[in-house]
Amino acid sequence: MYTIGEISKMFHVPVSTLRYYDKEGLFPNLERSSGIRQFSDKEIETMKLIECLKRSGMEIKDIKQFIEWCSIGSETYQQRYEMFLKRKERVERELQQMQKTLDMLRYKCWYYEQALKDGNEDRILAMLPNHLPEDIQELYDHAHED
Repeated sequence: MYTIGEISKMFHVPVSTLRYYDKEGLFPNLERSSGIRQFSDKEIETMKLIECLKRSGMEIKDIKQFIEWCSIGSETYQQRYEMFLKRKERVERELQQMQKTLDMLRYKCWYYEQALKDGNEDRILAMLPNHLPEDIQELYDHAHED
């Protein structure tokens, strides 16, 4: 068993956040000993999931809904599946957008590295838009897709 302070340190979240999660029902089976919260490995797994879902952009109210569905049992498998499927699709779209962003940054790093070597941008500008080195062309094309 773990104290709220240990969980706070483990997950780098304030104790007040853990109290809020508990108040919101995100730890439905949390044990107490003399009023002190006792976190088990089950709550640690729940915290890992909460942190993952938060990073994916899910709101606490939706995480709470998921936890409630888990408490209901197997008849909510479909709802849980659909929730995770939608979340996965959203994260995949965000990853695609971030890859475009990263490709633009990589292209611009290359661009300015060349400009620094040449002392100007003339050679690079002459290569645009379709005569860049193959690996750089791929970055450029992906970053400029609509």
